[in-house]
Amino acid sequence: MNRAAIYAGTFDPITLGHLDVIERAARIFNRLILAVAVSTRKATLFSVEERRALVRNVVRRFKNVEVDIFDGLLVQYARKKGVRVLVRGLRAFSDFEFEFQMALTNRKMAPDIETLFLMPKEDFSYVSSSTVREVAQYGGDTSSFVAPSVERALQAKLKPRG
Repeated sequence: MNRAAIYAGTFDPITLGHLDVIERAARIFNRLILAVAVSTRKATLFSVEERRALVRNVVRRFKNVEVDIFDGLLVQYARKKGVRVLVRGLRAFSDFEFEFQMALTNRKMAPDIETLFLMPKEDFSYVSSSTVREVAQYGGDTSSFVAPSVERALQAKLKPRG
């Protein structure tokens, strides 16, 4: 059976928490598409092409994981790809409210597409891309939050303040 899923996000930058969810999902599904979002309500540090390149580099060891860019509604993208499962990461209760609303909205638009929530290890339950960006902006050590290649990209992109 061809079990496929999509894990979508801004990935600005991809964190070890994202990677933990990716590892878990890659064990469950034969094919996992990491969909890097073009349109976002968030102001991004990295361009969509830079984010895709960072994600590709971090997940290259997974044979069943591919990286793509998407724009628009995730359920429309999932239908275009022929995928019926969306993977979402939940770090804390604060994530749950937003993710729950999004899952119900997606279900209303596309009842044939399911949402699967995965929790990262406790070590990563507090790690967010926005926190990583802020730590990096002020010259802090991000090595326990992101892969080495992402840490180098952050250092190259940001000039420390403070």
